[in-house]
Amino acid sequence: MAALKYAGLDDTDSEEELPPGWEERTTKDGWVYYANHLEERTQWDHPKSGKRKRVAGDLPYGWEQETDANGQVYFVDHINKRTTYLDPRLAFTVEDSPAKPSAKQKYDGSTTAMEILQGRDMSGKTVIVTGANSGIGFETAKSLALHGAHIILACRNMVRANEAVQRILEEWHKAKAEAMTLDLASIQSIRDFADAFKSKNLPLHVLICNAAVFGLPWQLTEDGLESTFQVNHLGHFYLIQLLKDVLCRSAPARVVMVSSESHRFTEINDSSGKLDFNMLSPPKKEYWAMLAYNRSKLCNILVSNELNRRLSPCGVISNAVHPGNMMYSSLHRNWWVYTLLFTLARPFTKSMQQGAATTVYCATAPELQGLGGMYFNNCCRCLPSLEAQNDLTAAALWELSEKLIQERVGRQGK
Repeated sequence: MAALKYAGLDDTDSEEELPPGWEERTTKDGWVYYANHLEERTQWDHPKSGKRKRVAGDLPYGWEQETDANGQVYFVDHINKRTTYLDPRLAFTVEDSPAKPSAKQKYDGSTTAMEILQGRDMSGKTVIVTGANSGIGFETAKSLALHGAHIILACRNMVRANEAVQRILEEWHKAKAEAMTLDLASIQSIRDFADAFKSKNLPLHVLICNAAVFGLPWQLTEDGLESTFQVNHLGHFYLIQLLKDVLCRSAPARVVMVSSESHRFTEINDSSGKLDFNMLSPPKKEYWAMLAYNRSKLCNILVSNELNRRLSPCGVISNAVHPGNMMYSSLHRNWWVYTLLFTLARPFTKSMQQGAATTVYCATAPELQGLGGMYFNNCCRCLPSLEAQNDLTAAALWELSEKLIQERVGRQGK
């Protein structure tokens, strides 16, 4: 009878039993996935039933979740002094019922960055986020860090940057987040940042060019360029130039340029169709803060497109995004009129988490692997202005930007 019973178990057709060579595992967020050791692959669907599951409830008393050197989740039972890769909650899983088919897109303007990352494990990924000490940049960095990524907060103000790191660690004490000095208004600071990052011998899977200034009065940087142009465009351009070799070695890798819908309300070519440097870095008498911002955001999309054309063959893609209209971040702090306008609009705009969603989507979405040179709004691809689609303008801007950098690096080397 025992032999018959054993044979019966071997031949079970239970949907829940895993085939030979398969193992059930969980992510940090509690989503169940399945590892096929014979074929060395993983999948979300149960290999027999096709169902998706997640664990229910908190870990039992005395248990703690850890991550090994390969990014795999394991569990420590402190009471019985043992470790296991099996989640003790696997006996209490619930089925993830798929939503009924609908014409509605997967994500939209109300989606948050954390919702984009739900069930996703970013362990082993290194991400740089510029301007990450507040606003959208902070929510972007925090969301990625809470899902296992090693985040570099590249910021000008180190006091605020270190405070941002502490806020992330307060939410998850094992998050990998660190602050590094980066002032995009200084060519030397950008070089120093790149050298310091390279000295860590880390890969770079995602570079998020998020930092920006808005509404600044006319002023020149230490490099002799109009501030909005250098911080929003040229500084990021130079940063990409210095890190592109690391991105290529880390491929597949991604660059995300945070632009704006305001790019539609300007141009940077003169009447003959040639790129006009005076429009990009105008003299004081021709300067208007809003126009300078709009032009810098147009530059972001053009550079993203040209970067994708140049680096996609080595596995690095680039996309540009619009985070949201008149969001109440720190961008408006330079003039009380802007602060008033943004305050009045605040009840009708996105939250910072919603504003970070499109950036996080372009940084992580599996369906975008290998796809770049696009512009996204509300996590959905859309067409930018005709000027932003001009390949000749993109190539001319790239060439001009290289020239401006070379001139200034050359001076510093003398």
